[in-house]
Amino acid sequence: MEKITFHDIYKPGHTVLENGLFIHNHNPDMLLQYDSNFIAFKRMPSVQEFKEAHQYLKEFHQKYGQKHVRFYFPDDEELSEELAAFFQQDEDYTVGFLELFAILPADFPEVQEREEIVVENVTDETWNAYLEFQYEQDSVYGENFAEKKKAQHLRNYSDDSIQQLIAFYKGKPAGSVDVIIKERTAEIDGLMVHEDCQKKGIGSCLQKSVMDQFKDKTIILVADGEDTPKEMYRRQNYRYIGKQYNLLKVYE
Repeated sequence: MEKITFHDIYKPGHTVLENGLFIHNHNPDMLLQYDSNFIAFKRMPSVQEFKEAHQYLKEFHQKYGQKHVRFYFPDDEELSEELAAFFQQDEDYTVGFLELFAILPADFPEVQEREEIVVENVTDETWNAYLEFQYEQDSVYGENFAEKKKAQHLRNYSDDSIQQLIAFYKGKPAGSVDVIIKERTAEIDGLMVHEDCQKKGIGSCLQKSVMDQFKDKTIILVADGEDTPKEMYRRQNYRYIGKQYNLLKVYE
């Protein structure tokens, strides 16, 4: 398996500033999406460097009506004691970490076929079902966010490097996933199963479809380091690659 890093993970948007310390990514189409409007540090900053980057990003976001700042820190590096202490001083800072996993399709466990679960690539015929399913899930974060995501899903549908999949359970939309296709990787992104259809094997069926379609690539995904799905990925033979700390602050 070739070396995989967090740099292989898809982040919508474009670089508006890059210097020796960080890369600033901005996504004008999804201003409300924290994970595509951020600063990624190339090396661990000092507290003073962080303060300056924070002020820069805050002022930049304010121009666009954005009410958050998001930072990513270098792969597999612990936060310095000084930074950790500084973040603890402000209860509005949320510190978390992501874990990166990878698997070769041949290593994914066998999945028993069940006639009540059908997984398909999204087509013109299933587009409305996919869109309605996504809208229901996205609206948890507000109607405005859901509307913006709707436009993003449409852009993704016409993008040859993104494959959208939908799962039906007994004929009703029950799950979905997007696959970001690159030269050597296929990234599982936004894997979700409707809360009424959990624990029925739908997530495994979606993943199996990805494995079957991209047998010549390394399948990668990112999991919240403090969430339970990562344990499922370990059981499914995904290999842990590394972790990355992140920071979020949301303003009123």
